[in-house]
This record gives sequence, C-alpha cells and structure tokens, in this order.
Amino acid sequence: MKKKVVVIFTGGTISMKIDPEIHAAIPALNSDEIIAMVSNIENVAEIESINFANIPSPHLTTQHMMSIADTVRENILKEDVTGIVITHGTDTLEETAYLLDLLIQSEKPIVVVGAMRNSSELGYDGSSNLSAAICTAISPKAKNKGVLVVMNNEVNAASEVTKTNTLSLDTFKSPEFGPLGIVDNDEVIFYRDIAANRIIDTNTIEEKVALIKTATGIGLDVLDFYIDSGYKGIVIEALGRGNIPPQLVPGVKRAIMNNIPVVMVSRCYTGRVLYTYGYEGGGKHLKDLGVIFGGNLPGQKARIKLMLSLGYTKDIEKIRKIFED
Repeated sequence: MKKKVVVIFTGGTISMKIDPEIHAAIPALNSDEIIAMVSNIENVAEIESINFANIPSPHLTTQHMMSIADTVRENILKEDVTGIVITHGTDTLEETAYLLDLLIQSEKPIVVVGAMRNSSELGYDGSSNLSAAICTAISPKAKNKGVLVVMNNEVNAASEVTKTNTLSLDTFKSPEFGPLGIVDNDEVIFYRDIAANRIIDTNTIEEKVALIKTATGIGLDVLDFYIDSGYKGIVIEALGRGNIPPQLVPGVKRAIMNNIPVVMVSRCYTGRVLYTYGYEGGGKHLKDLGVIFGGNLPGQKARIKLMLSLGYTKDIEKIRKIFED
C-alpha cells in the first residue's frame, strides 16, 4: 500500500512561468500542473493536493503563516497521512518553516520545498525538488526530525537553514553545522541528528515586532520610532559577538523600562552572541540591562520566535527562558 502525502501549495517560483507580455515570472501553475511534472511519483506515494494559495512569498503575511500551520495541524493528525509537504516561495521560506517548527510537534515528517527557477526556464528545479521532498516525507528516517527544508537534494533543519544566494540552486544552506542529510536515488540519508526545538504553545502571533540591523552611526531615533509606535517587541541584529553603538543604549533601556522585550542576535553569518565585552553597549553591559540573547539565530528567525513568544506570554522573564534555556 502506497504512503499518503498531503502537499499544501502556497505559491512561489515553483508555481510560476514567464508572462510573454511583461517578460517576467508570475504565478501561473496550479497544483495538478506541478504534480504532473514530477515523473513517476504515483509509483511511490499517493498525493493529496491542497491549494492553499498561489502567491509570491513576499506577499505572505504572518497571518498566512499561522493559517498554513493550522492546515498542517489539521492534516498531520489524519491516520492515513504519512507526511506533509508545503511548497513555498524561497524569499520567506525559512521564516514559515521555522514558525512551523516552533508551533507543531509531530513525529511525522513536515517538509518545506521551493524552486529557484520558474517553469519557463531551462533546468526548472521545481519538479526535482518536489520529488525529493515527497521522498523525504514518506521516509521513516525523517520521523522526529522537526520541520525539514529540502532543496537541491539536500535536507536541512528549519531551525538552521537560511537562503544564502539570490540565484544559486544550492542557495539553502545551514552555515553553522551543514545539512542533516541528502536525498540520493530517491532515498533519504541522514548524516546527523538534531536536538528538538522547544514548542511554543500558542495560536496567536504578535505582529508588531521590529527587526533592526545595527550599523556604524545608527541613531537612537530608530528605536524611539518603534517604541513610540506601540511595538511590542524588538530584535536587534547587533555587531560581532553582540555589541551595539553607545547611542542606542538609551533606547534599549527605554524599551525594557516599557516592558518591551529586546532580543539581540548578531548580524554575522555564523556564531552566537555572548556577554563578552563590558564597555558601554557591549554584550555584558546589555545583559545587565536585561537584553535577551538569541543565540545563533539570524534576525528574521529571532523575530518569528519573538512574535510567537509574545503570542504565548507578555512576561519578559518567560520569554527570556524560551530564548536562553
């Protein structure tokens, strides 16, 4: 008996082709047309398609992401479903994948997949990526791995993967630790395991969370704007090991005094933040002020985590435990 996989289609380049009038890629393919490109998939799995949306991933909102999570929850509980695959545009794919990883606890595989080339281009990678994702979703080896991202025959953890290049087919990488495994000859091979993410038990997401990238000469007015605009949380992509220019310190103090959690990560490609430096604006100084340290998360993922954390609780100390424990 063939295993059943539910494929949730949300759009992105995997569903696009070139419009001859504007000479640019637009959403065009429906789920049946995409599945039809995956040769012989009917021999390995029974596919159930859900047309959730057909939009570019920059158009997705956090409410869309929460609705995708609801759709995954609804279907992952069905006894006859072996795994879930979500097709997604690559620009925000890692954010949706990480949100799902934080919200959904299931031993069944949940796989997010996309494409870097549209169906009008030579070497369209959508069909091969989708076939690899489906092979991953039906593999017993993919159980209890959290949410996975499968692209270019590599399997990465949603908590680790990021888009690294605007063009390359192998754009999705886990720069800190490398991929979990590969898909080779329709078989998933895992090289390593991964610690399970802490699940955030919430159906609510706080949308008013800011993401600020630190740079030389950045002014206090940036933080003041978000505080005065009623934002409920702030993520700062700090410099290096976790340091900010001293002119930002009064804004950090003001945010924390107003019960606005401030989470700090690094703008560096790899490595975690730590309270190493004791000068004004250094990591130790910020730790003493009450800044929450976001480990080695990139800013976009730390923001997703803070949005969900604020949906779960407004208690800064509980949020600190979610990030730092």
